[in-house]
Parts: sequence; structure tokens; C-alpha cells
Amino acid sequence: MRIIRGFMYTLQPYERGIQELVGKYSGFVSPGLGFQIPMLQLVRVRDVREHTMDIPPQPVITKDNVEIRVDGVMWVRPKADEESIKKTFYNIDNWKRAIIQLAMTNLRQEFGDLTLDESLVAREKIATNLQSVLNQFADDWGLVISKVEIMLIDPPEDIKIAMHKQKTAEQERRAMRLLATGEFEAAEQQKKATIQRAEGDREATIRKAEGEREASIRIAEGKAEAIRLVNEAAEQYFQGNAQILRQLEMTETSLKNNAKIVLAEKGINPTLLLGSLPVNMTTEEK
Repeated sequence: MRIIRGFMYTLQPYERGIQELVGKYSGFVSPGLGFQIPMLQLVRVRDVREHTMDIPPQPVITKDNVEIRVDGVMWVRPKADEESIKKTFYNIDNWKRAIIQLAMTNLRQEFGDLTLDESLVAREKIATNLQSVLNQFADDWGLVISKVEIMLIDPPEDIKIAMHKQKTAEQERRAMRLLATGEFEAAEQQKKATIQRAEGDREATIRKAEGEREASIRIAEGKAEAIRLVNEAAEQYFQGNAQILRQLEMTETSLKNNAKIVLAEKGINPTLLLGSLPVNMTTEEK
């Protein structure tokens, strides 16, 4: 606040004032050039810009009986209308000191309703509640609290150490859980890969066996066809002993190829057992 007693005065755009005549209110003073009667009149000027005001650090007791130190900052300005400017002069002697003391008192009350853990995560809530309470009182003083911020919440050293240990343990627990999760997922992937590999090997073995079986059948069928053609040729082109000799050669060839023969009453009856496809070769009687 500043007081103007001279004949001529000037108010800046961010200033508002009241004029008094012989100690009584006589009018509202707006920015610009003005005149007054010295010794009889004076002008009291108020800066209506935002005022940044610190809430000093102070100890507070939380709901769970833990003493912590807190401080904050708030932005306060006088309202620019005539009635509010009059209140800043006539309703309160030192509005800055008054609003700081009010903030300190209500700050202790806000933290007293919360536990330590709640206080550490409720800065915004505390600031909003404090601003609302302060504005209820500040309106009677022609003021408005634009914003409140909680700057510091400082627990005792032993609480800090315990919190640090708790945080470290929590981080280690999370790290172990992530590691275990990673190992489990890796084991699952390994299991799936092993199953897929085994299924692939099994399928390859089946395909290989089927191929070998098919090849054996084809070879046996070819040999059986060759033997049949030999027998037909022997019957057609060989007579007597020559025919018998040819049949014996055919039998010898069959034995070399691990075929089976049956000795019947009427001679040698070679039977080629090729899997499930037997091929019978009947010889002429001697």
C-alpha cells in the first residue's frame, strides 16, 4: 500500500485506490491522473496484481501421529472493484500477514485429517481444499486466492529410511517377478518347440517308412512280373529238360532274393512273399 498526500497524483493500470476526506471515505480512485486538496484529502493505493506468498515450513501431525514438515506457496490478489478495495483497507489491518497465518492454521488441519501415506499422495487434494477454505475467509477481506501449491512434505529421517527400504524391497520383488515370468515364458516356448520338433521327426519317420514300403512293393512287383514272364517263356519256348532247367534257374534267382519256395508233391512251387502281395509260381510236373 502507498499513501498519496500531494495535490496531483497518478495511478498505474494495476493500481486501485480510495480517497478520504478528513478521515472519511469520499470515493473510489481508478488508474490515471487525479487531483486532491492537500492536508484535507489523501489517496490510499492498493496493488491489485497477483502476490506470490510463501507458506513457511512448519511441523504438522498426521492422523497416524507422525510429525512431518510441510510448506507451500499461494497466489493472492485484491479484487479490483470498489467494495473489495474498501474491504482491504477497512476490514483487515495487514492482509498479507493475515492470509499467511490463516493458511498455516488450515494447512495443519488438512494434514491432521490424513495419514502419512495418504498425505504423500494427496498434494493436489490438500491444495484444493486449502484454497477453498482460504477463499471463504478472504472474501471478507476483499481478496481472492487464485492458486495454492504444496511445495514440501518432509517426513522424519527414520520414516525416510523405512520408506527407502520398503521401496527397495518392492523393486526387488518386481524384478524377481519379471525374471520368473520371463523364464516361464521361455520354458513354454522351449516346450512348444520341442513338441513341434518331435512331431516333425515323427512325420518324417512315417513318410520315410511309407516311401520305403512303397519302394519295396514296387521292386517286388517288378520281380514278380519278371518271374512270370520267364515262366511263360519257359513254357512257350522250352520243352522237357530245358523247361525244367529254366524253372530251376528261376527258383535259384528267387532264393537269392530271399523269396520262399514250397516243395509240393508234384515239384517245386516257388512262392514269393512280398509283404501282403504273394506271387505264386507253378512249375510243370516232372
